[in-house]
Amino acid sequence: MPVFEQKTRREFLKTLGVGAAAAAFPLNLSRCRPASKKPNIVYILADDLGYGELGCYGQKYIRTPHIDSLAAEGMKFTQHYAGSPVCAPSRCVLLTGKHTGHAYIRNNGRPPGRPHDPDKSIFAGQNPIPDSEITIAELLKQQGYATGAIGKWGLGSPGSSGAPDRQGFDFFYGYNCQAHAHNHYPRYLYRNNQKENLVGNDRSATGEQYSQDLFIKEAKDFIRINQHRPFFLFLPFIIPHLAIQVPDETLNEYKGIIPEAPYEHRGYIPHPYPRAAYAAMITHMDRGIGEILSLLKELALDEDTLVIFSSDNGPTYNRLGGTDSDFFESAGSFRGRKGSLYEGGIRVPLIARWLGNIEAGVQTDHLSAFWDVLPTLCDLTGAATPESIDGLSFMPTLLNSGSQKQHDSLYWEFPAYGGQQAVRMGEWKAIRTNLKRDDADHSIQLYNLGKDIGETKNLADQYPEIAEQIRRIMRHSRFESELFPFPEIYQRKMK
Repeated sequence: MPVFEQKTRREFLKTLGVGAAAAAFPLNLSRCRPASKKPNIVYILADDLGYGELGCYGQKYIRTPHIDSLAAEGMKFTQHYAGSPVCAPSRCVLLTGKHTGHAYIRNNGRPPGRPHDPDKSIFAGQNPIPDSEITIAELLKQQGYATGAIGKWGLGSPGSSGAPDRQGFDFFYGYNCQAHAHNHYPRYLYRNNQKENLVGNDRSATGEQYSQDLFIKEAKDFIRINQHRPFFLFLPFIIPHLAIQVPDETLNEYKGIIPEAPYEHRGYIPHPYPRAAYAAMITHMDRGIGEILSLLKELALDEDTLVIFSSDNGPTYNRLGGTDSDFFESAGSFRGRKGSLYEGGIRVPLIARWLGNIEAGVQTDHLSAFWDVLPTLCDLTGAATPESIDGLSFMPTLLNSGSQKQHDSLYWEFPAYGGQQAVRMGEWKAIRTNLKRDDADHSIQLYNLGKDIGETKNLADQYPEIAEQIRRIMRHSRFESELFPFPEIYQRKMK
């Protein structure tokens, strides 16, 4: 097990020779690119996109030609895992390099005692990550990177310790609160800490300004402004998260082609063509990604830029809001959906392209997770890697160079959707479910993913020694969280 040193941001920055006052202010954005030409990084994060919803991962109905081109020109991972099966903790894991046994945020939720924000709207924001957490953006900023986040934040409201500008980002544009992001035609979005009203939008089913299109415009502007210095652009888009909404011009590409079926609508704004519109949302996002890739090429930055694409967790379940994960086979052959620690809830696509550095058209089964992204980007840029993280750099895999360290195990816990705990160890996957329920079976379920990718055959009774080994990992891979207490992990018997 790694040694977990709890260092404050101030203490860590001191080790880099950065004073507290200097660390509090953005770097000069007019600064030219250093002679070392550190690579730019564009990290694109879809929201609730399933493992099987891209063409390069086997999707039959939804067209994603630009994302597919990233896979054709780079590397596709087949065993990459999200930080959590829901939004906020997954993002926290990604940005801080700590799995949910150590991460500060382990579930969605708004701050205690703060039901409303100052203007009395319902969008209070989520629990903020504290000043003591060190993010990817902070580490890269100290390497001279311009840092921007465009899309959905969900890790602290404006003015809180978790606001993007307090966590290393020079620029933010988008939705601060996850609940606000449940509509793609919002009345306003945030530019840094200030609201910008969007004329023609009233948070109904349609509007004049589609948030995804605004994100693409801002992303392109950020790239143009910072083209002469290294930049880290984090793009946590909200497609295909509900509600199902998309401009008509893209909807018309699927309407009447993808068959619809009756269903009982639950939650979010309904759409008259939910399957077609859902597919169109993903294609619309893909088209915007194509614009970003074209701009990188136009500015002669495509060979200097690592582009990564992934998703924050698995696809939505039970036709919620009109989604149909069964029809699209959104989770591929995996069991479970969003909110579940079965494979369908946490195994996600990962594609990485860096022209001239990552071999084109390569597929890897390297076992990795969101908490590996921070050390990978530190490895790439020469940033100092905090000692308190759980991740391992997968840069040797990306570049096919050097010795790739492997995880002995991967660990998740999730105190919602019944309460769950899971471990991946080699080909073995173990999970405990319904830990919050007194009347449920809390024993370890054990699956061999090499032979049973759908997690259908529980082998715990046949391999008690493996179950016992994983039981110890579950016991020792976590610290208790004051914000997200989960005492049932210890109270329930591990049969």
